[in-house]
Amino acid sequence: MPDIVNSEQAQAWNGPEGAHWARNQDRWNAVNGGFNEPLLDAARIAQDTRTLDVGCGSGQTTRLAALRAPRGHALGLDLSGPMLTEARARAEREGVANAAFVQGDAQTHPFEAGQFDAAISRYGVMFYADPVAAFGNIGRALRPGGRLAFVCPADAALNDWVTAVASLRDIVPVGAFGQPGLPGMFSLAEPDRIRDVLTTAGFTAVTVDQIQAYGTWGHGAADAADFLLATGPGRHLTEQTADAATRAHARATLTAHLRTHETADGTVRLRSTSWLVTAARPTSHADGRP
Repeated sequence: MPDIVNSEQAQAWNGPEGAHWARNQDRWNAVNGGFNEPLLDAARIAQDTRTLDVGCGSGQTTRLAALRAPRGHALGLDLSGPMLTEARARAEREGVANAAFVQGDAQTHPFEAGQFDAAISRYGVMFYADPVAAFGNIGRALRPGGRLAFVCPADAALNDWVTAVASLRDIVPVGAFGQPGLPGMFSLAEPDRIRDVLTTAGFTAVTVDQIQAYGTWGHGAADAADFLLATGPGRHLTEQTADAATRAHARATLTAHLRTHETADGTVRLRSTSWLVTAARPTSHADGRP
């Protein structure tokens, strides 16, 4: 494995969590795919754009960026070996020849300076041990004037999957869904923190806009409940009790909650609320030097 400083996250994403996401890449794309077009539009990817996809996972956004830039290319970077294996296989099957993938830590990966026109991420930038270092390194990989665009979760309470899991509070110890400032899903939930991190990392023209999308979590409430309980947060809850009856009660309660989100055809659709963030690498030094 390449030099990784974010060892705790590397262990998770090369263990059960990464294996789960790799195995269920189509389901996760159905959950999060509503953010693809806003993200790629915000990045302003054109015919010849060279794009870096940070925390690319199984590579859907990398492939989409590559398809938007037939005269350019897209590189996906991720900590997770299992997910990158799926990303490479899917790109080959789909014939996306101008997409490539590399395993690495955004905080330390030795990018060539100025080699990209744009950097994007769909839910891949919340897990840094040192976010300023990571975004600083990403910034150096962008050409002067290059553009950063990413999507990250907003307030936990504005995300329906969190509300669904919170319905289990009387059965299992749900706890808090991450703390702003610490590595995790909601580490960038506060807009002021996003602006501070990016400005300290050297970016300018930072914008933070709230967007929402509905994702498909399953076909029927029971299927969606099983999927949600198989995610990292779900596994954490169920692993805290060895009591089969309690786990069955939690599953039944979650299924009942998700039934209120079933559409006419039985599909379970949940709202995700996120920040769409854009920023730019400065075109010159503060004193006017190129």
